[in-house]
Amino acid sequence: MIFFPAIDLKDGQCVRLFRGNMDLATVFANDPAEQARIFQEAGCNWLHVVDLNGAFEGQPVNGAAIDGILAATDIKVQLGGGIRNHTTIKYWLDRGVSRVILGTAALKEPEFVKRACEDFPGRVVVGIDAKGGFAAVEGWSEVTQVTAIELAKVFEDVDLAAIIYTDIDRDGVMSGPNIAATINLARGVSTPVIASGGISSIADLHALKNAGEDFLAGIISGRAIYDGVIDPAKAVALLRGGVDA
Repeated sequence: MIFFPAIDLKDGQCVRLFRGNMDLATVFANDPAEQARIFQEAGCNWLHVVDLNGAFEGQPVNGAAIDGILAATDIKVQLGGGIRNHTTIKYWLDRGVSRVILGTAALKEPEFVKRACEDFPGRVVVGIDAKGGFAAVEGWSEVTQVTAIELAKVFEDVDLAAIIYTDIDRDGVMSGPNIAATINLARGVSTPVIASGGISSIADLHALKNAGEDFLAGIISGRAIYDGVIDPAKAVALLRGGVDA
């Protein structure tokens, strides 16, 4: 199971949002590249990066910060936020991003996502952000009537690298993950699922690992790291080999 430290980018800085609200952003670091180096030195092999401005504007915005991360580290990056066409996918994969995350496009243009999976097999991730069990799009600003599992099943027959499931109500509030909903989704689809949202302690990592040992591919955490509650090195060790952290 992979531990993914998160870098959410807003105006070139590392931030965390409160329940997806861009107006309630807390800045945790001014230098995303240096933060990425810290995660790499802690033993992290993957980094979860989201261009928050891009998610709202529908096109990449924090390109300079992302380029800085790629230049400063050897860590694998999965990138989301404003990636909504073939050209942008190819651009970032060619620049060194390992996987791209498609969110809004998964619901609004599923055929485009399927074609992307064909053109870039194993390098496309679908991000499903849910509020009350229903998928949200456009930077979490629009909640649909499509359930998370209904959306996930649309991509069962393509070479999708993973699904990232985020419970918006838990994201950035340090209230613990929605384990039941996450495991229910992971059990219901064949695509690997990565858990996100609300991970607030090593105990939460233990709980998710124990509940999802046979189902989850990884866990993303952001605010708990920046608050000093989760040590990335201990989290990596725990999820890799069951080391008691």
